[in-house]
Amino acid sequence: MEKIAHKRRIVLVPLPLQGHVTPMMHLGKSLTLKGFSITVALGQLDQVSSWQHFPGFQFITIPESLPLSEVEALGPVEFLIKLNKTSEASFKNCISQLLIQQGNDIACIIYDDLMYFCEAAAKQFKLPSIIFSTASATHNFCVCFLRQLNPSKFLIDIEDPEIQNKVVENLHPLSYKDLPIAGFGPLERFVELCKEVVNRRTASAVIINTVSCLESLSLTRLQQEFGIPVYTLGPLHITAASTTYSLLEEDMSCIEWLNKQKPRSVVYISLGSIFDMGNKEVLEMAWGLCDSNLPFLWVIRDGVESLPEEVSKMVSERGYIVKWAPHIEVLGHPAVGGFWSHCGWNSILEGTAEGVPMICRPFQGEQKLNAMYVESVWKIGIQVGGEVERGGVERAVKRLMTDEEGADMRERALDFKEKLKASVRSGGSSYNALNELVNLLKTE
Repeated sequence: MEKIAHKRRIVLVPLPLQGHVTPMMHLGKSLTLKGFSITVALGQLDQVSSWQHFPGFQFITIPESLPLSEVEALGPVEFLIKLNKTSEASFKNCISQLLIQQGNDIACIIYDDLMYFCEAAAKQFKLPSIIFSTASATHNFCVCFLRQLNPSKFLIDIEDPEIQNKVVENLHPLSYKDLPIAGFGPLERFVELCKEVVNRRTASAVIINTVSCLESLSLTRLQQEFGIPVYTLGPLHITAASTTYSLLEEDMSCIEWLNKQKPRSVVYISLGSIFDMGNKEVLEMAWGLCDSNLPFLWVIRDGVESLPEEVSKMVSERGYIVKWAPHIEVLGHPAVGGFWSHCGWNSILEGTAEGVPMICRPFQGEQKLNAMYVESVWKIGIQVGGEVERGGVERAVKRLMTDEEGADMRERALDFKEKLKASVRSGGSSYNALNELVNLLKTE
């Protein structure tokens, strides 16, 4: 472990959602291995107690932070805009108290790009700040494009089929109709949020949980756009020595079940920590999976008891259902041969790092962009869209697991696995980027 003359403290500020907390915790672990001390600043969350098992991490709460329960009432965009307005003053108080307690020994504030209120405190107390993005470099570049939109003009232009199918400049193969704007409410407010997110303010660098071999072109463009160093440290779950952090209780019994299955025979279905499928979709999915005659491990947040008795019995004969799984351990298990995913960026990195080809079922925002890259750019998976129906589910599963096309995807996925593993080893792109970041933090 590299020594630092005086342990210096890094303050991490994640957005309090599983998909944002997990990579931020991985970043914290990576920095502790380099000799830094870590303070994590959180909103007032029920889950805070479940994070207290991180040895050496200090946790503080940001008082008067907006509760996550407000997301449903306000919608994601209005929630984030309001969260940033209401948290700025209380976060300044947090930093003021920390500086008193730590004897001014704060090296840097690293904050999630959606928690941009943090920069005001960094500026007031003359502390270095670094922005952390949990999304892909391509999505970051896409947000840079979206902030330039004229919302009213765009909404008129996008009615034209020719415009809909036009490829967005520097974002091939993304067309205008595929821009990640659906599900975020009025476009005008979403564009306002995009402007705030990509505003670097006084930040000295940007960290992205990605790998240069996956997104070299997007990273080059993003570096030009930002004008400050961009450090690609992904996949952070490997950089952090594979320590896993979950806000949800993991059911380890599924590993015992996987141990009894043949190599690469199991389809793993996990659609993220937020999205819940409707009853009809769950039933169609269950029938399609059973009709495929392939074993499957399925994460259903409400558990097997949420299924009708006849379906539950049928599912239990062929598959295994848990409320939440040890995600990375499952993906790395030799029995798993395919991953049905919502295509959140963490899941893409975790699946690719284990060489598992994917069935992509994106729901909104960046997930659709990620799915497009999985299918059309990296060619390590297939997309399924429209309504979930049993015949489509069966066809998708067989296409990935038993067809020659699926075998080709698996071969490419295994090739990417080797590249991602190499990136975090000595001399690899992410390994070198982490050392460059540490040098920056030492000199700030």
